[in-house]
Amino acid sequence: MPALSSVLVPYAAYLRVYEPLAAFPEPERSHWAAYARRDATPSAQDELRRSLADLLPVPPVAVPVHESGDAFVAEVDGVVCVCPWRTRLRGWLALEELSSRFPAPLLDAALPPVVRGQAAADFERWRERNPDARPWIRTSVWQVPVGWFTLFADEEREYDPEGSKAGAAGPGPVLRYRTPMVQARRRVARALKTLRETIDEGPLTEALVDVGRWLEEFHPKSLVELDYGGLVHAVPASRLAEDRSAADVAEGIAALRAGDGEGAGTAYARLTERWRAVRDLQFAN
Repeated sequence: MPALSSVLVPYAAYLRVYEPLAAFPEPERSHWAAYARRDATPSAQDELRRSLADLLPVPPVAVPVHESGDAFVAEVDGVVCVCPWRTRLRGWLALEELSSRFPAPLLDAALPPVVRGQAAADFERWRERNPDARPWIRTSVWQVPVGWFTLFADEEREYDPEGSKAGAAGPGPVLRYRTPMVQARRRVARALKTLRETIDEGPLTEALVDVGRWLEEFHPKSLVELDYGGLVHAVPASRLAEDRSAADVAEGIAALRAGDGEGAGTAYARLTERWRAVRDLQFAN
């Protein structure tokens, strides 16, 4: 049996914001400054393993009892930036979405109603004391939402087939995009303007409004990262190397802006087909 550290776990992608230390009030700023000086910090796979371990007891631990003190660390133009995990907050938010993702019998078997009810009550009490709290990380399983790609340009794509510079991603291949916050906000605004001028309001417009509001919560000198995370293990290496999804989205939006509906449709169809093949794996034996 392989060691726990070698187990690859779920097929999730992440949208992260790394904020400069100056964005944090004391004493949190000092905590993250000391944390960033560590020789090594945990990876996303480490966080997932900890969460999965909480599901093994009877009854399972739906949401961590205590908030995580870990973060991902990046250096941007000589400035140390951190992306706090906030695993407990993200656990509560994910729990709210479960009822729409799984049939009730399956959900009850994995997380009994009494466990979910207690977690919901804990969250309600915590939210009353922390009304402005928001996560630095968004997670998507079995796909990367189209709206996330609008934040990035193709030239910001980083693909490392060997994972030699894995950083937060953990072992294995790495495919990620990174961009300054100012660029991410500008691209969202331009995409929204184009969509509202050319097509009816729909899911993509709503998604862009949502992610745009989320980005506004952070320091303007932040770094925004899209990490394919565990999805790299669901896609053959040859297809991963050829994946230019951000370029497809940018091409589609540019075509709409130019009044080229056919070109926009072609780019969108290419993107849709690529990600349908990944989502279908969720239901494969």
